[in-house]
Amino acid sequence: MALPNKPVGELKAVRDPEVDKRDVDVLIIGGGMAACGTAFEIKKWASDDTKILLCDKAALERSGAVAQGLSAINTYIGENKPEDYVRMVRNDLMGIVREDLIFDLGRHVDDSVHLFEEWGLPVWKKTDDGKNLDGKKGQKQGTLKSGATPVRTGKWQIMINGESYKRIVAEAGKLALGEDNIVERCFIVEILNDKDDPNKIAGAVGFSLRENKVYIISAKVIMVACGGAVNIYQPRSVGEGKGRAWYPVWNAGSTYTMALRAGAELSMMENRFTPARFKDGYGPVGAWFLLFKAQTVNGLGEAFAASDEAKAELEKYAPYGTAAVTPTCLRNHLMMKEYKEGRGPIIMKTTDALAKLGETMSKKELKHLESEAWEDFLDMTCGQANLWCATNTEPEKKDSEIMPTEPYLLGSHSGCCGIWCSGPDEDWVPDAYKWGYNRMTTVKGLFTAGDGVGCSGHKFSSGSHAEGRIVAKSMIQYLKDNPDATSFKETDQELVDFVYKPVRTYLDNYEYTTAADVNPKYCKPAGMAMRLMKMTHEYGGGTATYYMTSGKSLEILMDLFDYFREDLENIAAGDLHELLRAWEINHRLYTVQAHTRHIQFREESRFPGFYYRSDFMGQNDEEWFCFVNSTYNKETNEWSLKKVPYTKIISD
Repeated sequence: MALPNKPVGELKAVRDPEVDKRDVDVLIIGGGMAACGTAFEIKKWASDDTKILLCDKAALERSGAVAQGLSAINTYIGENKPEDYVRMVRNDLMGIVREDLIFDLGRHVDDSVHLFEEWGLPVWKKTDDGKNLDGKKGQKQGTLKSGATPVRTGKWQIMINGESYKRIVAEAGKLALGEDNIVERCFIVEILNDKDDPNKIAGAVGFSLRENKVYIISAKVIMVACGGAVNIYQPRSVGEGKGRAWYPVWNAGSTYTMALRAGAELSMMENRFTPARFKDGYGPVGAWFLLFKAQTVNGLGEAFAASDEAKAELEKYAPYGTAAVTPTCLRNHLMMKEYKEGRGPIIMKTTDALAKLGETMSKKELKHLESEAWEDFLDMTCGQANLWCATNTEPEKKDSEIMPTEPYLLGSHSGCCGIWCSGPDEDWVPDAYKWGYNRMTTVKGLFTAGDGVGCSGHKFSSGSHAEGRIVAKSMIQYLKDNPDATSFKETDQELVDFVYKPVRTYLDNYEYTTAADVNPKYCKPAGMAMRLMKMTHEYGGGTATYYMTSGKSLEILMDLFDYFREDLENIAAGDLHELLRAWEINHRLYTVQAHTRHIQFREESRFPGFYYRSDFMGQNDEEWFCFVNSTYNKETNEWSLKKVPYTKIISD
């Protein structure tokens, strides 16, 4: 069911919302690529009487990281081998990954890409004489499945015309699952455990963003895939640009928080992604590096990444730093070194790249190339094109600055934080990596995909969709083995009180002052958001300190988190939008707590360029070549962290 867009203004919240109770077999939480993959696949394996429900905080057509579109699919195996895919991911993430999960994804991902093309996604193709054909012209070359050659921008990436990418994928998911089984603009905020077995799920609770309504849902099996986490660190843009970020601003860490509060084990939460992007607009650089072959130079015009000094620096991080392809974090590290030593800013030579490509092109072909340079942004980051216009930047005439962003937490892009999940139940998978159901967390009946699966980055959009399909099959396997009904200990009234507490806090106290936003009885979400980002920005390795933190800084941050958590009990929401923001702040707090506690526990700098421990600079393979896993007890507010051995499956 799709609720309409909101009317002018925000709907005021009421003290006692309507209660909508649902009893289903399968609950899918999220609406991005992973959730759409599960929605598309699950009815193939379910019996006709299986009750399935998908709840999305937004609307499927423009939900998730692919909401605005993409200009490339970053994971397509094609003529490559899944084993090489594992080696690439392992190298980029500094050696510690779950190779079973990555290989399993690699052998399935192409099928999702073939489906995208079948559903209408235009994929660029190569002609026999090596020319690039985009849009409808590319379709004349045939399909990837039939053997057509894609236009690759790297070993694993292929170019697409992807402004409507998410709409195409969402439509297939909706048609397969049925619109009656979908509730959009429904924010699920807590996963509920079984009253007889605390390590088993029993349902979830959330609220509508368009009506004063609380959803209480009983379920036997749940998949949570609500993306990663953004705005847990202060963005570089402030003032009227506040909140401009690279990853979707609505990603509030809900995947990680709901899972950890349900008892699931997290892994590699210390890993983060701080991508290098076009400054201020956050426009992607991948196509410029890989398709247009642009180079970066420092403020002195030097190709710093190829210097002897850079090579010597990379040797400190062997064998990853000396690999044929430098890991993403180390490429950032080299940029940070230039900034710190006064040789910034970092400039991308778009002028040279287009001029060189134009040497072998006709005027018509060159004009098309220039339009592709703009389309790269219009497909997925319109704001960067706007910024180019506002600054009179024509990429063939004026170079642009690039800069590392604030940190993000994710598990499907070039990061690998997330939830500790079971791998496939096959002989080649180590026993410690599997417990019967593929992509099930350590909580019985709770599955995840996409950004939720830890230790296995570089899935991107196609891999997240494919992983959602893998989960669909696993969930039905679990359901067949565990058909009994579940029940949770909380009463309906307790759950309503829990979800609408910020509303009651506001209604009980707003008349105490003449200005609703200034009140000693409560805190508002906007102020709490700024407070959280200031804390992490200064003490948790944000851009304020060039991503540097230390044991002492983290101790201070942990104290600040405790104070913040106390004040969060008094957060207030006067309308449904504020209630949304209040719960997002709640989820962001738990997520960034997990992140910084992992950094505190891992006494090395495993991912230089993403973050640094000033008291433990450099990698320490002897003591820390392992996973770091954590659990949280919401009854006692206690965290537990431990080392988990890494097992190599694919040879070098």
